[in-house]
Amino acid sequence: MENKEADRSVLSHIGSLVDEEHRLLERQALDVSDSNRLKAVQVELDQCWDLLRQRRALRETGHDAGEAHVRPPEIVEKYVG
Repeated sequence: MENKEADRSVLSHIGSLVDEEHRLLERQALDVSDSNRLKAVQVELDQCWDLLRQRRALRETGHDAGEAHVRPPEIVEKYVG
């Protein structure tokens, strides 16, 4: 997949996750299933943003953005940026 096309794909997925996150947050009360889904969406958002940052950093330093990979939640949740 072309680098810019891959970035657009990640951004599109982020947009879908943000929409879902907003729908969940707009509810008055969340049941256990919804709360779990919200947490999963937020973790996946963290992973997607991290992936996009990796791709951009690799590209800016002359490396192949395709070398970026999704990192585990325990890594990206502790990211301070």
